Amino acid sequence: MPDLAPDDLLAEASAQTGLDDFGPPDFREGLGVLCASIADEAELSELGAAAVRGTIGNSLANRLRVVDWIRQHPRVGDEPVDAPLVVIGMFRAGTTFLSELLDQDPRNRALLRWEASDSVPPPTPETFRAGPRVEAARLSGELLEQINPRMGVIHHEDAAGPTECIAVMSQDFKSLSWEAITNVPSYSRWLLDVDQRSAYEYHRSVLQVLQSGGVRGRWTLKSPHHAIALDALTRTYPDARLVLLHRDPVALCASVCSLISTLSGTFSDADHTAYIAEHWPAMLEESVRRIDAFRARPSAPRIVDVQYTELVRDPVTTVERIYAAVGDELDDPARAAISRYAAAHPKGVRGTHEYDLAEFGLRAGELRERFAGYTERYGVAPETSGVTTP
Repeated sequence: MPDLAPDDLLAEASAQTGLDDFGPPDFREGLGVLCASIADEAELSELGAAAVRGTIGNSLANRLRVVDWIRQHPRVGDEPVDAPLVVIGMFRAGTTFLSELLDQDPRNRALLRWEASDSVPPPTPETFRAGPRVEAARLSGELLEQINPRMGVIHHEDAAGPTECIAVMSQDFKSLSWEAITNVPSYSRWLLDVDQRSAYEYHRSVLQVLQSGGVRGRWTLKSPHHAIALDALTRTYPDARLVLLHRDPVALCASVCSLISTLSGTFSDADHTAYIAEHWPAMLEESVRRIDAFRARPSAPRIVDVQYTELVRDPVTTVERIYAAVGDELDDPARAAISRYAAAHPKGVRGTHEYDLAEFGLRAGELRERFAGYTERYGVAPETSGVTTP
């Protein structure tokens, strides 16, 4: 059981950075709930306890530096974040691939993995994709994939490539990232009930800091987390353009259970299979419910629906359709860059991720019945490959 006393973690982050202003205190409740949930439920290994403690510490340290940077550079608060293109899900439905395609358009500005956790000083055009901080993040990712080689197949992110918004939101301790590395039911219940506005306000502040170094453009953002917090997202970014990816829920449930089992298994030797099999399909179901409720409102902004099969089959046309739906046009240089990237990164280029429902005690027929309303509403076709179904 790791010793995770919030006050000690705060003091350690302050000692590491020489700073003591964490900004608005909203994050403290989530930090406390997470620490208690980890201690009671996560069953971390010795390696996992050290890694999770370090991850929490790094999150607090980056928050301290962000708050201090804004204090020293108050004009950062005037930085506009206009009409971001936000990919809101679903889980394991191709959000990473789509965000990488969008990143090929030089008019866009992605949130990169390295800068999400090492945000100060903000990158300049010269240091955006290269430099010591990028290399440090790359080495960290390589170490994780050496410890657990399956991660490179299931969910590889380049240090200088797009990452999930939850990497920033974790610094406000309202983020699915903590559930992905630790199995924490109490924290999960708290997260679904809490007002997540402070996490999105902090997220916006980080984007303002990052672009203030001179790397600007239309932000292209992504995370399945947004599906459970659309109110907070759209209050913070009222002009956001929303894109929703759809995929066969049998494949989604199998893939996300496989991902979480692999990732959290790096940090725990305990068998969390039963919890993962129960929790993550339920989280997908809750995501669908919240999206449908959001869309039912008369004033709800338009959401652009994209099928996973469409994205994989014809990525360039898919991006072109998304642009048209948000009132933009895919120009020839961007089209050529996206086409080159898609050709160089076909599905399975880093290995094949196959999913076995039986590993988690799940049955395809039961999942199809459970999500029948979703598949019918959105015309989601069943997948016939990659999933071993009992």
